[in-house]
Amino acid sequence: MNRTSHPILSMVASRVGLGLLSLLIVSLVIFFSVSLLPGSYASAILGQNATPEAVAALETRLGLDQPAIWRYLSWLGAAATGDLGQSFAGRPVMAVLGPRLLNTITLASITAVIAVPLAITLGVICARFRGRFIDRFLSTSTLASISLPEFFVAYLMMMIFAVKLQWFPSMAGIRNSMDLGEQLYRMVLPILTLLLVILAHMIRNTRAAILSVMSSPYVEMARLKGESEGRVVTRQALPNAIGPIASVVALNLAYLISGVVVIEVVFVYPGVGQAMIDAVRNRDVPVIQACALIFATAYIGFNLLADIVSIVSNPRLLHPR
Repeated sequence: MNRTSHPILSMVASRVGLGLLSLLIVSLVIFFSVSLLPGSYASAILGQNATPEAVAALETRLGLDQPAIWRYLSWLGAAATGDLGQSFAGRPVMAVLGPRLLNTITLASITAVIAVPLAITLGVICARFRGRFIDRFLSTSTLASISLPEFFVAYLMMMIFAVKLQWFPSMAGIRNSMDLGEQLYRMVLPILTLLLVILAHMIRNTRAAILSVMSSPYVEMARLKGESEGRVVTRQALPNAIGPIASVVALNLAYLISGVVVIEVVFVYPGVGQAMIDAVRNRDVPVIQACALIFATAYIGFNLLADIVSIVSNPRLLHPR
């Protein structure tokens, strides 16, 4: 048992270490990229008529007069404990982003619950009926979907379902005072748009991952034993294609957290992406840095999860000789 677990544990530990190192490098890029933007943040807050003394006093109060490396280390240490600092508006960053983050996670979770099983099922169907009408139809549809930018898909959904048919509202401005049904009703168009954006990638890659193992010896042996093509695909090919499928699913789940900025802006959805756009307009640097760090952590975390699933599902590591 120990001999079997050693290679898996060492590879998982190395992936976790690389993930943490990647997050550290990304945090450096985030902090110094924002810090190197031209102009004075204090001057932007106080306005053009502010005196140099007032600007200097505000920079001192915000800690902007400290060396950049010291500000980075202080920010990183606080962020590691969950403290993302104070926004320039005077509120804690987590108080600003907390409700927005919950809204983004809710939107992404509902989309993922629908998208993942649907994409895997459709990918299996395409592999099972390769070359037939259903495979050609889904392959053509997914290729067309991939070719369209998400903002175009969002405006297309808005034009069809909100303007023409008037089935759903064009703005997804949910509030805590709304009941769950009203919130879900307003989230339909953002969810539908995200589904169309991510389903195509997952379906095509699920199909490709299954077909890549269909010529393996164990698949041929299953066929020789008289198993039906459907059982061969679901019992033999699909389990051995879990690693590549998990990687694609993880990448698309990462997109749901970090790539919803455009969708949230189009539908005026009160999530982290919309908060980041507002912070850029107001030059609220701590909020911008916090949003970027959240997106980066989600992206790296889901990729790390995909690596771990690929390692654990590898038969050569589970049953080493």
